Amino acid sequence: QVQLVESGGGLVQPGGSLRLSCVAAGLTFSDYYMTWFRQAPGKERELIAHISRAGGTTNYPQSVQGRFTISRDNVKNTVYLQMNSLKPQDTAVYYCNAQSTSGVEFWGQGTQVTVSS
Repeated sequence: QVQLVESGGGLVQPGGSLRLSCVAAGLTFSDYYMTWFRQAPGKERELIAHISRAGGTTNYPQSVQGRFTISRDNVKNTVYLQMNSLKPQDTAVYYCNAQSTSGVEFWGQGTQVTVSS
């Protein structure tokens, strides 16, 4: 059974940092592209960071470029999202997603990030 388990969310003040982790089990982690999404109340789910299977290529939208960094450890079956200079508009539930080259995909349950003073 495939499981993706996110952790590291919480309450942080504007300008602060958080590091999210997503541990994968039940799949060959290095075969999967990994992506972080987020969804704020009343908004659509938004892709915020993507990393290739070996970790050599990353992509970010303009909204988080320069503030967020995605990385992965294929030995620990874990993908990370380092978030710096957090803003109130970064408040959302953050999800990790694993997708194979054949399109099979899995989702984690999400972790809440709240940026507020």
